[in-house]
This record gives sequence, C-alpha cells and structure tokens, in this order.
Amino acid sequence: MNLKLIPAQDRPRERLARYGADPLSSVELLAILLGSGTQQCSVLHLAEELLAHFGGLRQLCEASLNELKQIKGIGLAKAVQLQAAFALFKRLGQEFSERLLLRSPQAVYEAVRQELEDQKIEVLLILLRDVKRYLIHREVLSRGTLNELLIHPREVFHAAIRHRAHSAIIAHNHPSGDPQPSSQDLDMTRILAQAGCIVGIELTDHLIIGRNGFVSFYQKGFFKRDTY
Repeated sequence: MNLKLIPAQDRPRERLARYGADPLSSVELLAILLGSGTQQCSVLHLAEELLAHFGGLRQLCEASLNELKQIKGIGLAKAVQLQAAFALFKRLGQEFSERLLLRSPQAVYEAVRQELEDQKIEVLLILLRDVKRYLIHREVLSRGTLNELLIHPREVFHAAIRHRAHSAIIAHNHPSGDPQPSSQDLDMTRILAQAGCIVGIELTDHLIIGRNGFVSFYQKGFFKRDTY
C-alpha cells in the first residue's frame, strides 16, 4: 500500500500521535520504526515483508544484522536501527520480568502475548512464581504440537523444583489463532495439575493464546480455588 494514498490522519505516525500505540498493528508500529520505504516499496509494504519473511515479531527480533540486510530496502542504517530497538526491547523485558506480579490471567497474558501470539508452531512456556505471586523464572519447555511433544510432568516441574517455586503457570499458543482448548489441552492440564499436587507446587493456570485473545483454564473454573 502506497503511504501517500492513505489520508494523512490514517497514516501510522499520525494515528499513534492521536490514539496512542495500542490500536496500531505490528505492521504500523514497525513502519514507524523504519521511517521510510524505497522508491519501489512503501514503508508499510516493507514492514509487511519483514514480518512475513521472518515469520513474526519474535523471529524478526532474533534476526542477525546480515539477515536483515538480505531484505530489499533494508540497508545497514535500517538494519542497525532495528537491532538497536530490538535490543532495548529485550532488555526492558528482562528488567520488567524480574519483579513482574502475576496475580490475574490478564497479567499472565500480557507477559506472554508478544512471545506467543505470532508463532507458527506451538510453543509451551512455564512461568514460576514465589509465594507473593511475583515471577521468578520463565522458560520455553517445548516447541511443536503438544500431542507430538508428549510433555512429561517431570519436565514441567523440574524447573519449578530447581527454582523453588511456590506455584507455576503454563501457557502455549494455537497457531490457528483459535484459543479454544483441544482435548489434548484438557488432558495435559489435568495430568499436570495432579502432578503439581504430588510435588507440592500448585499449577495455578493454563493459558492458551490465540490471535486476538486467550482462554484461561482458571477463568473457566477448571482450577477449583478462589485466589490466583
């Protein structure tokens, strides 16, 4: 899409100035970061091409300088600019996660959304909390489809025991975009909840992340407790 053909008030920079960043798409935010396109390619099209080529925001953030420069329209200056922005984003995430309070499904969703919602395969995360419900550790447990991975409770709770967690929350994405639980999701959650009781580490919730939202097993009443 040619940026010049878009009414001024609907262009990404103007929309952010008027409404803030939240309503803007990832493409629009990336276009603002890039600043300009080329004679043959608008900045919006360039942003779309970057996301499509690397398969999503997370993969784009992990791209090397040389990989970025392989994209037509991304020279050294733009590649360095992108990498600097991504590095700041990662550092902010690390600082934020150090004392991140996870006391609601929405808080967990905000903590994992950027990492999971654009993935092309299923990724399973575990988030570990202390007794005051602060995040003390997070890690990727597996990649692939859950029925292929056959997650064993030992793998899930090994990190929890190692970090002396009081409780654990798991989250994974559905690449289809539909966050509704499958039968495999239900079975896995039931098994892990039982295992948590045995080892004395409570499984508080299981979130499934979709394209525009999430499903929380806690909110669905799967976990019979009043506090999160």
